[in-house]
Amino acid sequence: MNTSQQVKREVQHAAHQAAPWVVRLARLGYASKGAVYVTLGALAARAAFGQGGKTTDTRGAIASIGEQPFGQALLVVVALGLIGYSLWQFARAALDPEGQGTGAKGLAKRLGYLLSGGAHTALALYAGSLATRARPIGGSGRNEDDWTALLLDQPFGPFLVGAVGLVALGIAASQLFVAYKKAFLKRLDLSRLPADRQRLATRLGQAGIAARAVVLAIVGGFFLQAAWTHNAQRAGGIAEALRTVEQQPFGPWLLGTVALGLIAFGLYAVVQGLFRRIRLE
Repeated sequence: MNTSQQVKREVQHAAHQAAPWVVRLARLGYASKGAVYVTLGALAARAAFGQGGKTTDTRGAIASIGEQPFGQALLVVVALGLIGYSLWQFARAALDPEGQGTGAKGLAKRLGYLLSGGAHTALALYAGSLATRARPIGGSGRNEDDWTALLLDQPFGPFLVGAVGLVALGIAASQLFVAYKKAFLKRLDLSRLPADRQRLATRLGQAGIAARAVVLAIVGGFFLQAAWTHNAQRAGGIAEALRTVEQQPFGPWLLGTVALGLIAFGLYAVVQGLFRRIRLE
């Protein structure tokens, strides 16, 4: 056995040994992600229906969780869960347990898992800082402006920002296709559920993934506008996307629809936590 084969076998053995606790953390991570999106959607729905809510982003949703009874304890659970979700995403990127491979498409997906792991690590740190009443890490401001301005200052900056927008639009289109084709079901084991609950889980997945895809498409449009105008302030994230929806004709109804979709996505994430096939070897 050559050295590379031995290293690969040792990595696979370590992954197998780590699987039980990583799997439990990953499942908690899906549930925590679900809680964040349910809160995000609920706040947007309250804004849409004039109940005093507000459009915000995932950090704003986490801050709202902290304002509830036993908020600090909830934030600790959310932070631990998001760390678990991040570890699972990093494992998907590095160990490739789902067999994405090393082709262009597979590497693009694994890069996406890596970026998702980094993003959820930042959210976990933010939740942890709120739980310990430390200075919030990252805050809840419009960080998209800063990153976009940094990219615009680079050589070929507008093309880089435009590429970010196109990637976002591409992912959104892919997610709409996944929702339409119900492709997400291949990652779930719903055999323990009766038929009516399987249908409910499927509908939650379709509605939730489609709603998040719509929000991502709007965010991609923001980056394309920033690239075209060379203006970093045209960039925006989830909060700006939801506000844009609200400002359209029949805005409250559109926002309410998207908000309910985000709630569905959060509930679907909980379903993933319970029934997703998770393995590392």
